[in-house]
Amino acid sequence: MKIHSSTKPAFWGAVGGAVALAIIGFGWGGWVTGSSARQMSKEEAEKAVVAVLAPICVEQFQRETDSAAKLSALKSTASYKQADFIEEGGWATMVGSDKPTPGIAKACAVMLKGLSQ
Repeated sequence: MKIHSSTKPAFWGAVGGAVALAIIGFGWGGWVTGSSARQMSKEEAEKAVVAVLAPICVEQFQRETDSAAKLSALKSTASYKQADFIEEGGWATMVGSDKPTPGIAKACAVMLKGLSQ
C-alpha cells in the first residue's frame, strides 16, 4: 500500500499530539488509571469510616467509670503504643464486631489526648 507523501506529516503529527496529550493528561491533568482510582476511593472510604467511628470510640472511653485515670494512663503511654492501649481496652471495637476497625484506635487516641480532663 502506497501512502501519499502529504499524509505522512499529518500522521506523525497526530501520533505526536496523542503522546503529548497522554503525557500532559496523566502528568498534570489529573488523569488516573482504573486501578489507581479504585485504590484512591478505597483509601477515602477508610478515612470516612474512621472519621465517623472515632468519636464513638471516644464516647465509649469516656463512659468508663474511671475514665480520668485511664486518660492519664493513655497520655503517659508512649505515642506508638497508644493505639494498642485503646484496642486492648476494647473502645475501638464497635458493636457487632469482634475486633477493632483499622485506624480507629489511633484516631481515638489523638482525639482523647486533645481532651482536657
